[in-house]
Amino acid sequence: MWLGERITDNGIGNGISLIIMIGIIARLPSAFYYEFVSRVSDMNGGPIVFILEILVLLVVIAFSIMLVQGTRRIPVQYAKRIVGNKQYGGTRNFLPLKVNAAGVMPIIFAQAIMFLPLTFVNMSNTSGSGFWYSFINYRGLGYNIIFFIMIILFTYFYTAITINPSQIAEDLKKNGGFIPGVKPGKQTAQFIDDIMSKITLPGSFFLAIIAILPAIVGSVFEVNQQFANFFGGTSLLIMVGVVLDTLQQIESHL
Repeated sequence: MWLGERITDNGIGNGISLIIMIGIIARLPSAFYYEFVSRVSDMNGGPIVFILEILVLLVVIAFSIMLVQGTRRIPVQYAKRIVGNKQYGGTRNFLPLKVNAAGVMPIIFAQAIMFLPLTFVNMSNTSGSGFWYSFINYRGLGYNIIFFIMIILFTYFYTAITINPSQIAEDLKKNGGFIPGVKPGKQTAQFIDDIMSKITLPGSFFLAIIAILPAIVGSVFEVNQQFANFFGGTSLLIMVGVVLDTLQQIESHL
C-alpha cells in the first residue's frame, strides 16, 4: 500500500490498482504457455484451436472495454447570465451516465456470498457431494445460475448507493443547468433515475456474463483453468479498467 501511494503521488495515479494489474498480467505468460503445451502435446485440437482461443479472448476483451467505457450521454443546457459586459453560461454539455457504474464490486460481493456454502460444509464435516456440492463447484450449473442472479442484484444495489439522482439534479439546479424538456428539481431526478434503471439492466447482464465466462470456457471447451481465468471475472475487468484509466491519465498529463 505504501508503494502504491508513492506511485500515486509521484507517478500518474492509481498506484495500488497498477500493482494489482501487474500481478494479474504477470500470470498471463505462464497461462499462455501451459495452454499451448496442453493443446499440442495431448493432441487436444493442436495450435489451430489455441489460435481460435486467442481470437475469442480478444473479442471478450473488446466487449469488456465496451462495458467499461459505455455511457449514456444526457444533454444539459446551462442558462445564460450577463454580468456587466460579459456573458456566462449558455453552453451545452453532456451528463455521462455509465452503463456499468458499479464496476467490479458486484462480482466481489457475489463471490464473498458464494463462499458461505463452503464454510458450512467445512463446519459440518459433510462430504463434498449432494446439495451443498452444487453450490461449491464453481463450474457447476447451479453455482453459476445463482452467481449470475446475485451479480445482477448487486449491480442494482451498488449503483443505487453510489449514484444519487436527487443530488445530481440539485447540483445541476445550483449551477444553472437543466435537461431540455425536463423541469429542474424533482422531475430531473426522476428522469435521471429512470434512465439509470434502464441502462443498468443490460449493463448488469453483460457484467454477469463476463463473470461466469471462465467457468463456461473451462468446463465446456476444456480450457486450462489458469488460462480460462483471463476470459472474464474480476481479473479481466480490473486489467481493462486500470489500463483505460491509466491511458486517460497519460492523455491528461500530455
